[in-house]
Amino acid sequence: MSAHLAVHTRTDDEGPVVELAGELDFAGAPQVLALLSGLSLNAGEVLVLDLRAVTFCDSRGITVLIAAHHRAGAAGATLTLVAVPADIGRTLRLLGVDQLFRTADTVAAARGPRG
Repeated sequence: MSAHLAVHTRTDDEGPVVELAGELDFAGAPQVLALLSGLSLNAGEVLVLDLRAVTFCDSRGITVLIAAHHRAGAAGATLTLVAVPADIGRTLRLLGVDQLFRTADTVAAARGPRG
């Protein structure tokens, strides 16, 4: 477990919510990848990754976000990133992967009507 990353998971009626706090980097990525691989996720659910408290994200962290997208798709679910910090959003755009992700400002907005 990374000393610089805290992970809290809960599930509501629409699927799992994973809250990340701290540095999503080389040290913390394996923890999140392991959590994602063991996550119960069903078709039609929305996997929410709440990034509100992420203070740093390196290339390994971006890989985690892409892996979450693939994990959701494989289960027939969708992924929404919540409260994406500006620097992470910019990195996603520069890498050309921002189109993979639905985003929302809050978990409640992520749980709203899907378009």
